[in-house]
Amino acid sequence: MSSDYDVPKIAQLKSVEALRERLEELGCILPVDDQPLSASESSPLAAPLTLAGRDAGNRWCIHPMEGWDGETDGRPSELTLRRWRHFGQSGAKWIWGGEAAAVRFDGRANPRQILATPAHEDGLRQLRDTLVAAHREAFGSTDDLVIGLQLTHSGRFSRPTRSDHPEPRIAHHHRLLDARFGIDPHRADIVWGDTELLTLADDYAEAAETAWKVGFDFVDIKCCHGYLLHEFLSARRRRGAFGGDWEGRTRLLRTVIERVRERVPELGIGVRLSLFDLPPWPMQPGEEPAPEEAMFGQLDWESGEVAWEEPLRLVRALEDWGVTMLNVSAGCPYYCPHIQRPAAFPPSDGYPPPEDPLVGAVRLLEAARRAKQAAPSLKVVGTGLTYLQDYVPHVAQGLIRHGWMDAVGLGRMVLSYPTLPADVLAGRPLQRRRICRTFSDCTTAPRQGWVSGCYPLDPFYKQRPERQWLLEYKQSRS
Repeated sequence: MSSDYDVPKIAQLKSVEALRERLEELGCILPVDDQPLSASESSPLAAPLTLAGRDAGNRWCIHPMEGWDGETDGRPSELTLRRWRHFGQSGAKWIWGGEAAAVRFDGRANPRQILATPAHEDGLRQLRDTLVAAHREAFGSTDDLVIGLQLTHSGRFSRPTRSDHPEPRIAHHHRLLDARFGIDPHRADIVWGDTELLTLADDYAEAAETAWKVGFDFVDIKCCHGYLLHEFLSARRRRGAFGGDWEGRTRLLRTVIERVRERVPELGIGVRLSLFDLPPWPMQPGEEPAPEEAMFGQLDWESGEVAWEEPLRLVRALEDWGVTMLNVSAGCPYYCPHIQRPAAFPPSDGYPPPEDPLVGAVRLLEAARRAKQAAPSLKVVGTGLTYLQDYVPHVAQGLIRHGWMDAVGLGRMVLSYPTLPADVLAGRPLQRRRICRTFSDCTTAPRQGWVSGCYPLDPFYKQRPERQWLLEYKQSRS
């Protein structure tokens, strides 16, 4: 499916000034530096940053991504190890999880997602050791490398056994989400009970202890993208201790953080948080949410305003709960991907972007700025840079120089161009043939049950049979 939104693609903007002019046309404010500096030129991106009691050597961060290429028993495969090797070679000194690891089998978003249970300690150690060895080989030392592991339960979007067989465990029934994903609104057996949730919190703590034993510096308690902990933030109609008012809806996240701190007090804690959200998109007549169905930090599409009160209140609360790192994201890839992952070309099961994706990228980066202002002591990572493509270094440097955030994160970009941070810091020109153009094949392929990877730009994936399957599938959808 091609993009129907008739706007200039980033690759068509041939200069920094052209990007600035486009931003001005859109009414967007974003710091864009004229020229990225190298580390030897005292680039703001080369400044160290203290995280989880350690010093990270620069301001580049690798976002966690949901892998679709592990073994079915939850161990990493050779493909998983290849990605982590690339993370080590990237030059980024802050690895925020690298991977979403489920804390129990029923929490996997796909049957090839890795697990973080005690039984999977060896696999997690292999991942970390692979990354560290690659970094040491490329840069000589790992003394300033900080590595975390993202812990998750996929909740409503759990598919632990087959990619075509949903096995949801939900926080609450939601009229719009149930209808969009074919969930019987009368099923009570898939709704978590309060006692079950306390056991789940212990599962997170056990997974965190496993990560600590392996050598990870911190864990990320994933609270974004429509997965379980994020869904609880909108559980306004849920009764009991874990729903209703703000205290109830945030109680599970707080309980998980407390259990992790009690179990492994030496371990750093971060949270990746969807700071704003939309109801399932595109909305059909009759799908306008009632007040009790509002998403957490709901974006008003007509005005462009976000309901900031609760998200920023939560950001400030995270400081009090012992969280020291925040990775800002938004929305959900299943029901409103354009605000979570701006792209010129949607996945084949998606929809054309309803706005210039540049607007979406700026909205994400602005959210990180608001979070940093709300809780200055948190170390904040921003999201949305990949869509800026050739201008990632110019904007990344401007964001750090102006204090919008503490570090800049890359996700999709490192699938096609893992060494972009190293090239920027070394003062080398970007390798344009490797720059992610947001073709969304890294989403389309896993949605069909095929392994994750950059099929258009990574020669390794171009040679795999899935590449041909992907092309045939896309042609059938066009």
